[in-house]
Amino acid sequence: MAVALDAQLLEILACPSDDHAPLRPGTASDPEADALTCTSCGREFPVRDGIPVLLLDEATIPGESRADGA
Repeated sequence: MAVALDAQLLEILACPSDDHAPLRPGTASDPEADALTCTSCGREFPVRDGIPVLLLDEATIPGESRADGA
């Protein structure tokens, strides 16, 4: 299911990393994923129950495996 966020909200959301780049819906491999992807660093942030989880610890970077196995 694609991310369904208000366009104005999506316009002001930014990556919490140092570059604060804009986010886009979906992921590189799945544009319909429940996630937001940073347009600069590529981190993918989950959207749970319609709420973006913009925590660096929760983000995934394509091509990197997570230590906790998630």
